[in-house]
Amino acid sequence: MTSPRSLPLVSLAVLGTAALLLTGCSGSADPDTTATVGTTAPSAAPTDAAPQPSASADAAPVDATCESILDADTVAQFGAQNWTYKETPFAAGGVTLDDGLQCTWADYDVPSGNLMIFGWAPITADQAAQMQQGLEAEGWLSEDDGTNSYITEDPMQAPTVDENGYGMTYQFGDGWVTVADVKQNLLLIQLPQG
Repeated sequence: MTSPRSLPLVSLAVLGTAALLLTGCSGSADPDTTATVGTTAPSAAPTDAAPQPSASADAAPVDATCESILDADTVAQFGAQNWTYKETPFAAGGVTLDDGLQCTWADYDVPSGNLMIFGWAPITADQAAQMQQGLEAEGWLSEDDGTNSYITEDPMQAPTVDENGYGMTYQFGDGWVTVADVKQNLLLIQLPQG
């Protein structure tokens, strides 16, 4: 079975530090970067809090876009770094969610391999179970925090991890699923509201 990533992730080593994209509450649009190996990925402050999207899971989705699922400061910082996105269907574990989207943000004019992934989709309980089983069959690891479930890459296989050792991670809530290149970046996703 193939990886749930829609685009090849040539060099994600930069995301180890890029996982620290923005301070979630500061509202700072400082375009300073934190990077590894000479990269220019946007920076952020670390947090120990479990990632929680910032909108209610009960909200009806309305025209989710790659820009609307992220907080405005993140989108502004990406723009300041000349980053744009490529949108693909939300697919993982053998399940494609037609009403969702996965966004790969990067400076596509520079062949650097620096990129970040964010996605959101509405999901039924049956689809969530099937997606989780499919990912686990591919070697992904599952966790539950009592509120949400997470499926994350095996850190030994992940091209990059956040400061807590998590690579690409799917978060399953009540009627929705999100994804980010590292677990900590799930904090930057806002659930669409109706």
